[in-house]
Amino acid sequence: MPTFVDLFCGGGFGARGAVRGGGKPLLGIDAWDLAVQTYQANFPTAEVIHSKIEDTDPILLAKKFKPDVLLTSPECTSHSIARGARPGNESSKETAIGIIPWIEAMLPRWVIVENVNRMKKWGRHNELISSIKSLNYEVSDLLLNSATFGSGQARKRMFLICNLEGISLSEADLLTGMTPQYKCAADIIDWNAEYKSAPLHKPSRAKATLERAERAIQALGRNVPFIIVYYGSDYAGGWQSLAAPLRTITTLDRFGLVTWHDDVPYLRMLQPDELKHAMGAGKEHSLPVGNRREKVKLCGNGVCAEVMEAIFRTIARTDAKKSEQAA
Repeated sequence: MPTFVDLFCGGGFGARGAVRGGGKPLLGIDAWDLAVQTYQANFPTAEVIHSKIEDTDPILLAKKFKPDVLLTSPECTSHSIARGARPGNESSKETAIGIIPWIEAMLPRWVIVENVNRMKKWGRHNELISSIKSLNYEVSDLLLNSATFGSGQARKRMFLICNLEGISLSEADLLTGMTPQYKCAADIIDWNAEYKSAPLHKPSRAKATLERAERAIQALGRNVPFIIVYYGSDYAGGWQSLAAPLRTITTLDRFGLVTWHDDVPYLRMLQPDELKHAMGAGKEHSLPVGNRREKVKLCGNGVCAEVMEAIFRTIARTDAKKSEQAA
């Protein structure tokens, strides 16, 4: 059972996948108090620290924790395309370089770095990889779509999968032995819940929202439910079919569900529990603290559980093979 320390642990969505893949959480660290509370509620046997990693001494913690895997999800907002043309905060980006002292102190067999793919355009991306390689790690730089691994969300992210075993990994290696079941946006909707919907066509409704809905209705026909996509750059008319995986969840409340009653369209926003489902967390994972907006942010900041589960299954399989060869 590979143990892990979780930097930038968030609400524990990635950790949920790691546990499903056979991992055991030892320590989580995050600067957001609600993330810390959520992580602790879901993984009560792990120690959880409310702090920025730069304000925490990895050498001191390395005396207590000897993880097999170091999970890291450095701040991604300054790399993300969702911020548009606004300049990134360089100190936010620097949190990625900040993981190096943790690797040096703990020297885990495996290091996982997750971030948005645009991180590759960051001027210090190659420096980060070179720094990890200088510690004798083999680094596999992968772009993975969570939908490929059976998620109900199409979330494309960069994963650096680093190991001391000299093993180079591909997406195909992570999918070995898996038969992911295709999921779509319809699968993450709670169709039995009685969430309040309002008529789509009401006086206060924004013109842009109505235009997006009309484009969807024109394409799909009446009485077919669909998703309206709010905010961010959208190149598909501002809507999506429920037959495709949900588009990437962000920290903003951006997805509305249009349903029909007696040929009249109604609109409601997707709820945190539905977004949690799209993150792959499942019913066993709870969101016990925070208001609606904060729970949406927890989801948007998370790592899809399905991808991390596949990574941990690969780690377990690789470690088992090594043990067999040693015997």
